[in-house]
Amino acid sequence: MALVISHSLFTDFDINLFKAGKHFRLYEKLGSHTIEVDGVKGVYFAVWAPSAKEVSVVGDFNFWNAEEHKLNVRWDGSGIWEGFIPKIGQGAKYKYKIHSHNNDIITEKADPFARLCEHPPNTASVVWEETYSWKDSQWMGYREDKNGLDKPYSVYEVHLGSWKRGNENTFLSYKELAIDLVRYVKEMGFTHVEFMPVMEYPYDPSWGYQLTGYFAPTSRFGKPEEFKYLVDVFHQNDIGVILDWVPSHFPEDAHGLGFFDGSHLYEHPDRRKGYHPDWKSLIFNYGRNEVRAFLISNAIFWLDQFHVDGLRVDAVASMLYLDYSREDGEWEPNIYGNNENLDAISFIKELNQEVYNNFKGVQTIAEESTAFAGVSKPVNHGGLGFGMKWMMGWMHDTLEYFKKEPVYRKHHQNDLSFSMTYAFTENFMLPFSHDEVVYGKKSLLYRMPGDDWQRFANLRLLFGYMFTHPGANLVFMGGEFAQSSEWNFQQSLDWHLLEYDGHSGVQNFVKDLNKFYKEYPALYEKQFSPEGFQWIDYGDHENSILVYIRKGHDVENDIIIACNFTPVPRENYRVGVPKSETLKEVLNSDAKKYGGSGMVNENINIEKKDLHGYKYSIEITIPPLGIVIFQ
Repeated sequence: MALVISHSLFTDFDINLFKAGKHFRLYEKLGSHTIEVDGVKGVYFAVWAPSAKEVSVVGDFNFWNAEEHKLNVRWDGSGIWEGFIPKIGQGAKYKYKIHSHNNDIITEKADPFARLCEHPPNTASVVWEETYSWKDSQWMGYREDKNGLDKPYSVYEVHLGSWKRGNENTFLSYKELAIDLVRYVKEMGFTHVEFMPVMEYPYDPSWGYQLTGYFAPTSRFGKPEEFKYLVDVFHQNDIGVILDWVPSHFPEDAHGLGFFDGSHLYEHPDRRKGYHPDWKSLIFNYGRNEVRAFLISNAIFWLDQFHVDGLRVDAVASMLYLDYSREDGEWEPNIYGNNENLDAISFIKELNQEVYNNFKGVQTIAEESTAFAGVSKPVNHGGLGFGMKWMMGWMHDTLEYFKKEPVYRKHHQNDLSFSMTYAFTENFMLPFSHDEVVYGKKSLLYRMPGDDWQRFANLRLLFGYMFTHPGANLVFMGGEFAQSSEWNFQQSLDWHLLEYDGHSGVQNFVKDLNKFYKEYPALYEKQFSPEGFQWIDYGDHENSILVYIRKGHDVENDIIIACNFTPVPRENYRVGVPKSETLKEVLNSDAKKYGGSGMVNENINIEKKDLHGYKYSIEITIPPLGIVIFQ
């Protein structure tokens, strides 16, 4: 048998923290680490497998022979197996062969803490410790100000494998994306980019939401240090990076976390709590200390090692409720007889506390689709502790409204105005995400009614309404230039469409919206406060008009927004205004450079005529299917 030296990176303090579920830097201890012992270089391996009676490291260095390198179990009851194998190093491929006490089951598992995985469909872990010199100190120094809730937050959501492809439909590498994608996001004026999951995943059609390599950027696009380079270049260009993070479920792939040591180690042993019927996947046991430490360590890992600026947490609603997607009899109430998952709620609160306590200027963002109270309220105020929450109700109601023929919209005006009754109950992000342009829902452009001109005008109006509604914004790639077809993860976006005026017009409008959003504090300084919004008129159902004010700290920066949701121009339309100062048009979705008809407001006369509760009023032109903004 080849030599496995008894060696440990763990102290007794580490073990006590791990058992208590309070060790949040486990990636520094578990997994594979290249070290030197007694002058000999090699790799230290450590894996948590308490139900194992034997654990071996098998790899390309021992012909995958389980008899060669058997690990030693720690004496302290932690369930950790460890050992040092000399004279192997960077690039070695390996797995853990685990012989369980449970019915003598023998499995081969990838390392849950691997920093690099083989390119799918291969599934081995790879010994890897990247060296990288960050050049983003300037961004990290002022990130807290740049990434605050009272700052512009306009997010471009990206699937790295299909944003753009190379010749012969090949993936762009992290390094290529650091040129093309960074340049594009900067040109478009987005403040942040959000990547759909980049952690290693075996199955492309899952889009990355079925993770197996929680600590490894997918090898599809390059090495971990190359992903760091991509993040770094974004930061050097003043763009924040958000990662999709999936603590809600994981796949049953043989090499993954499921039934890891022959027992339900990571997943809840009760299928009513441990199996997800929607996604045919397993659910973490949020009440198990070591599992909580694993998940929180993973969140900390990406913030610490990869300098990311935020985590968008996937499928939070499925974590919060025991009866999520379950019929009567398929779930068990908690100790109070209710449907909340108390362990998951406790885990989420601890996660957010640890993130915000350890990293300045980051945000956690919940994809949460229910009315659960306090999602974006601090934990010490009784909330879950997220920085923001996706406004799924607004997204659904808005898209339902916009797909209606304009002649019927007057009967559904409340679908738009209703959002203001709850807009400030959370710190909301308004999402038009990837989920809205797949599975037969059509692209945003083709959800719009009317002829081609009306479709493009509707889409410009939709984005204008979105950017002027209170809250942060998120646009999925392709939407910003009116991609015609649904998103297809297997191919590039249809960039050739920008040769056509309608598509380039939408793109130019979104670019100007981003610029406008950053230049006008009224749109962001109080974006999560009722003090930042005021209706002028939401009652003109007959003409399908909405008029409102957005406010910042300085009253001189207030802006007035008028939206016309019909293709009928509204000329000489009278609107009440709060002051007698001169108004000027500062943005108009109907401008010819956006593909509009060119109806603009050049001279606006303010008269002392009472209207909408104000002493003054103006007559304006609101173009067809247009949004006009005045200062």
